[in-house]
Amino acid sequence: MNGDVLRTVAEARPDELDPGVPVDAATRERELTRAMAGAPRAAGAAGLVRGPARRRRVGPAWGMSLGLLGAAAAVAVGVATTSGGGDGSGHGKRPVPPSAGGEIQAQPMSARTVLLSAATSAEKQSNAVGGAFWHQTTVQRDYSPVGKGPGAYVIVSTQRAEGWAPATTGPKARQWSRQQNLGSGPATAKDKAAWARAGSPSKFEVSFPSSPKGGKLKNATLNAAPGKVEISSSALPDGDKIFWLGRNVTMKDLRGLPTTPKQLKASLLKWYGGHDTESDSIPMASDDWLQRVAGGMITDMPITPQVRAAAFRMLAGLDSVKAVGPVKDAEGRTGTALVSVEKTRNGVLEHRLIIDEAKGVALGSEVVILKPGGVNALLPAGTRLQSTSIVGTDWTDAPPN
Repeated sequence: MNGDVLRTVAEARPDELDPGVPVDAATRERELTRAMAGAPRAAGAAGLVRGPARRRRVGPAWGMSLGLLGAAAAVAVGVATTSGGGDGSGHGKRPVPPSAGGEIQAQPMSARTVLLSAATSAEKQSNAVGGAFWHQTTVQRDYSPVGKGPGAYVIVSTQRAEGWAPATTGPKARQWSRQQNLGSGPATAKDKAAWARAGSPSKFEVSFPSSPKGGKLKNATLNAAPGKVEISSSALPDGDKIFWLGRNVTMKDLRGLPTTPKQLKASLLKWYGGHDTESDSIPMASDDWLQRVAGGMITDMPITPQVRAAAFRMLAGLDSVKAVGPVKDAEGRTGTALVSVEKTRNGVLEHRLIIDEAKGVALGSEVVILKPGGVNALLPAGTRLQSTSIVGTDWTDAPPN
């Protein structure tokens, strides 16, 4: 995480957390994440373990850091007050994200059919561990309004992140990450025109509440220019724990998961405690918990093709799983979205886990406004608030230079 981003995160730190106490970047990220309690959940809650914490936020540590506008986006997403099917606005039509192009209108689909098709495709993938590290590359985008009135427009702030998880563990094993802030700029052609009328600024002033409950506004300045590449590494907790899957697990644990839907479900539910993956105080139904954890497995982890297929089939057996399609992700790729809808203080939001059923893989996740409200009241329906796109996964023998 570059210096500009760290300063932004420091400025965004909620008032209830003592701003005078020095903390490391990872701790600050965790504090903000918990305090703002609203980051996208579509990608699942399983992820790379960076420290001794029992639970991890959605996605791997390298792909979902709370840099850039992550703090602001978390507030904009807000805390859910109700959830359920439909779009939460009294009708079934889902607006298209402007940056996705107006040619696609997502419609409800059979989640079971989509997931069973993805499972069949997943089984055809290679099972080989072809290197010393599992390597994943993601691009995260956070969207924010700039200005007020007719001259307002939306900017997108982009980060590229890579992570290397060791295939073998031990006292000397380390996990690596490489991140770069790619800069901020107008989100759509319409926004670009408004930005040009504003004089094509190279810096953007954004404001957001210090927490989902409100509080004084926090200000941040984002740059159009990209930042420096940041590379870091850390030891594995206990010398072998790499991922979180209801509990901290090793690479061996992950590769040895059950390969039938029934057995996989039973294995995961052993670690279900009746609550959210992030907080013991937030109740969560078992199906919702399974959807979140399985989504993380499919999205972020080097599970075997047989386990990935079992995860898809397990999800196909959950009545709570809904699907819409076709959709385009932030990279312009077409897929099908597994969705959950939340009514929050900041509008009705749709959380999407986008999959390519023909390949049996996840493309990424995003949060889209279905009905504006709260701090998102001036953003049109269909606006993305945040997205994480998986742009590469492979096995490699070398960590970053």
